[in-house]
Amino acid sequence: MDARRETRRRPCAAPLALLLAMTACSVGPNYVRPSAPVETTYKELAGWKQAEPRDHLPRGPWWERYGDAKLSELEEQVPAANQDLVQAAARYREAQALVANAKAAWWPTVTIGVSTTRARQSATLGTSFASGKTTSDYAMPLEATWELDLWGRIRRNVESNEASAQGSAADLENTRLSLQSALAVNYFQLRSLDAQGRLFDETIATYEKSLRLTQSRYKWGVASGGDVAVAATQLESTRALATDVALSRAQLEHAIAVLIGVPAGEFSLAVEPLAATPPEIPVGVPSELLERRPDVATFERNAAAANAQIGVAKAAYYPTVSLGASGGLESTHAADWFTWPSRFWAVGPSVTETIFDGGARGALTAQARAVYDEQVGAYRQSVLAAFQNVEDQLAALRMLEDESQQQDAAVAAARDATRITYERYKAGTASYLDLAILQTSEFNNERTAADLMGRRMVASVLLIQALGGGWSTEDLPTRQDVASD
Repeated sequence: MDARRETRRRPCAAPLALLLAMTACSVGPNYVRPSAPVETTYKELAGWKQAEPRDHLPRGPWWERYGDAKLSELEEQVPAANQDLVQAAARYREAQALVANAKAAWWPTVTIGVSTTRARQSATLGTSFASGKTTSDYAMPLEATWELDLWGRIRRNVESNEASAQGSAADLENTRLSLQSALAVNYFQLRSLDAQGRLFDETIATYEKSLRLTQSRYKWGVASGGDVAVAATQLESTRALATDVALSRAQLEHAIAVLIGVPAGEFSLAVEPLAATPPEIPVGVPSELLERRPDVATFERNAAAANAQIGVAKAAYYPTVSLGASGGLESTHAADWFTWPSRFWAVGPSVTETIFDGGARGALTAQARAVYDEQVGAYRQSVLAAFQNVEDQLAALRMLEDESQQQDAAVAAARDATRITYERYKAGTASYLDLAILQTSEFNNERTAADLMGRRMVASVLLIQALGGGWSTEDLPTRQDVASD
């Protein structure tokens, strides 16, 4: 009669557990995106029409806006070969694995084992029929345990890991954008040095010509030995500066090689002076910036993960309800091990509650809240930094454009002054020192102009990076995506 009663009760256990799981609640605060300071307009856009707010950067390869085939070729090599990006991708896969691990707690844990034991009990105990006898035990138990998530501990843990995985995905995209931006910055700096290198070659050729002329004039008694010394000093110091520029170019070339995953000794770029100008970059409106920065998205998702951990900590205050079942085959004789009478089973729920822990749960809850506050602070700081980045580069582009125009005027004036003084020197009405001073001024102004163009190109790249490179929070993987390979 009792066995039949147990048989009738067992089919009710699974529906009852499912009902309990469906009606369970989740303790802890539900996540609400933290507020953050947002600009209404970009201050540095005032009076600058080239960068008026328009639609945000188009999706896809942002570097194609520069129209440089070699830059595009190099940028395409970054995702496949850069080891920093490989590491970031591996961290994302680690986060996905943690989501799968957290979700595994939804299901029962089932174990099976096989054991054989040969034992003899002491004959002096006299406490059982088997005292003093040697016996064998053959067992094959199957056990299952299932924690009912009545208070949402598992759900909150899954929620936390999913948010962390989304943050890791955003971090992967931020790493990709940072590396691609670094490559473009190094590339334009190198091309700027190529322009300066060409200027050095032309200037050295001019100074060599001037030195020969001065030596000839000295030979005929028209110029002094001091003029020859000034001309020689001017030439050799310029050659020394050219060598320093060559060193900087070599180092930038090596840096580009590392970014595309190539040994520095196996990579080279042909000399090609920078001749481009910064493209127009649509900046959009400030309210969109928070949706377009992968680094900001990382901090926001970290805050969501920390918020869920508060629920995990609070769930520890509530009882743990589990269903357990065990069964299998056990016998003292190997011949009877797998026979039907050797079966055994047990099933039943268990409830455990911690009634004293010395304040451990309170401390963990306080820690979880502090971590959340920390992540909210980091998120808000990232928002402030994002707006600073945009404003910095807008200011740089606007002011460097003005400075470049002013520098072009200075170059033109320096050329005129040098030309006039050179004619006076040949006519014997000016000293070589006068000519050398003006030649040096012309060279410095032309070098500054070449450097300004490189800085303008770098500022445009950094502005694109500050605007997210065309990325959007819509590109974040969904909760379903982070749980799959």
